[in-house]
Amino acid sequence: MTNLRQWVLRSAALVVAGCGLLGAQLYAQEQKPAAPKSSSAAGKTPQAAASFSATAIHGQELTATDLSAFLDGLMPGQIEKADIAGAVIAVVKDGKVLFEKGYGYADAEKKTPVSPQDTLFRPGSISKTFTWTAVMQQVEQGKLNLDADVNQYLDFKVPQTFGKPTTLRDIMTHRSGLEETIKDLFVGSEKDLMPMAKYLPTHLPAQIFPPGTTPAYSNYATTLAAYMLQRVSGQPFDDYVDDHFFKPLNMTRATFRQPLPESLKPFMSNGYNLGSGKPKPFEWVEVAPAGSLSASAESMAHWMIMHLQNGRYGDAQILKPETAVQMHTRQEGWPASMNAMCLGFYEQNMNGHRVIAHGGDTELFHSDLLLLINENVGLFVSYNSGGRPEHGDARSDLFIKFMDRYFPGAPASEPTVSTAKEDAQSVAGPYKISRRFDTNILAVTTVLGEAKFVADPKDNTIYLDGFLKKENGQPRHFREVGPMLFRSDDGPEKVAFIKDASGHRVAYIDYPFMVFQEVDSGLDNQMFNYIVIGFGVGVVILTILLWPVAAILRKHYDRPLTLGPAARSWRRWVKIACFVDIAYLCGLMLVLNALEKPGGLGSSGDRKLHLWQLIGVLGGVGALITIIAAIKSWADEQQWVWYKIWNTLLAVGCVGLFWLLVHWHLLNFSLNY
Repeated sequence: MTNLRQWVLRSAALVVAGCGLLGAQLYAQEQKPAAPKSSSAAGKTPQAAASFSATAIHGQELTATDLSAFLDGLMPGQIEKADIAGAVIAVVKDGKVLFEKGYGYADAEKKTPVSPQDTLFRPGSISKTFTWTAVMQQVEQGKLNLDADVNQYLDFKVPQTFGKPTTLRDIMTHRSGLEETIKDLFVGSEKDLMPMAKYLPTHLPAQIFPPGTTPAYSNYATTLAAYMLQRVSGQPFDDYVDDHFFKPLNMTRATFRQPLPESLKPFMSNGYNLGSGKPKPFEWVEVAPAGSLSASAESMAHWMIMHLQNGRYGDAQILKPETAVQMHTRQEGWPASMNAMCLGFYEQNMNGHRVIAHGGDTELFHSDLLLLINENVGLFVSYNSGGRPEHGDARSDLFIKFMDRYFPGAPASEPTVSTAKEDAQSVAGPYKISRRFDTNILAVTTVLGEAKFVADPKDNTIYLDGFLKKENGQPRHFREVGPMLFRSDDGPEKVAFIKDASGHRVAYIDYPFMVFQEVDSGLDNQMFNYIVIGFGVGVVILTILLWPVAAILRKHYDRPLTLGPAARSWRRWVKIACFVDIAYLCGLMLVLNALEKPGGLGSSGDRKLHLWQLIGVLGGVGALITIIAAIKSWADEQQWVWYKIWNTLLAVGCVGLFWLLVHWHLLNFSLNY
């Protein structure tokens, strides 16, 4: 549930419009040495991780006393600077809670302090780690198979669009191939929540990649895995996590249930956009197994200890050690120089240390869970406010400072690459994110959120135009440090480029649950689409605005309109077509605005969307009318040549706007978005 740091959350006002559950975060992290060779076999993680620790240098000793001084100096400043109401943090080491503390307020108006033992935060997509762990329990029992067709566990079918079945391993590595879906992701109230058995078959997204190939984060696929768990275990999901996790791990302040149990409601922190603002209502998450968890920092500390001890917490062993190791193991399919997916967790290696992690965001709460596997150390942090984005990313800042203080690494070498100039130029161009809408009515957000790698000829670096900025707002430049591997000049981020089976470039970033794919079609090019939109909207608006102006001028100069009855009739129909296009565009703005709100339009808004689409169909009829009117005007010798030219331009603009509706699936009446 991550905002993919403001961009990939707002790429859906554009790419992921209205998604609070954006799965995992854009971390500023660094992996100094090359990553170990990918493996999906259990038992290889310790050896692989050893290569990371070998280059690490000694840092400050990680003690409760030093942590207290360090965090007491960092956290209050973060909260005040970014206008965050409150935060909570827990650090575990060697099977024990080393440090836990709340900062700021759970209720800013009442000045209720945050308690690490009692206050509930919403960790967002960190919820997924519970779903994945539950799946692995059923794998141990032989009830689920990571590499079997998921359809054998379902009562509806996931189509084999590419002639290949989808497996649980595909889902757990976010390579199910499913496009993004946000309809009913959040809902407005408890009464709008649906059982998984109803939600999943009615919201099945299209499969746009062959399963097992392209990382594209999916809340839907996670919920699908939870439904399989529910069917093979015979227990509702909420009951399952209560019995198998919360009770044996003594997680007394944790629940997936919505609404909260009465015994836990008094401990729930408010959620805020800004700490100085008003609290927002409780967020209702339809895809509960992907993001509805409410938990205290102390309960999350128990969860971290269990995973760091390979399934054991106290006397409870909820996973076999070999299963836990398998779950934490780097999977195949990612460049060796970059972070990779594990089974559910993902790598966030830094300073020569292997880190597996999961981030999470609702609209209001923003959290991270990070496990240093070899050091037996875990860090959980959660903020109850989004804060001011201009003050940077508090979580990333905390993690980087924590790692640099306690687990520093050797300075990165900066090798010279002789082909740096040519390589930078070769990767430059437009890219689209793999986590996207492709076949539904929000496909247009893909082109609106398109990214562009730019080659800087001054120093042969590249940067991602508009994204991955430094705190001063300037673009972060990446310099080639290996064959098609680029490292930030002043940060730990990396970008690696490879070519896919079709020969197109794919950019892997430090966040292995998604990639950037080169845009090769002129029809999908952002600038081309902007020109079509701009030209079409421009001629339509000018036609409407100039209509009364022309009438006033004709009256002033006593020059009546010299058109025959038929031409006058076509002229009126053309004006109506223009008003239809304007009405459709206004509707589009309302749709995007509604999707920004918790619950969005949801299923209850289908009628409004169909009405909007009907206006779009009428726009197509209007485009045909403008074509006929333009043709007839050229055959009418009484009409002024500039009037004929304008009619032609208007016809081109209206056809272009209707083409956009068809090309970007805005007239897809299935409304499965």
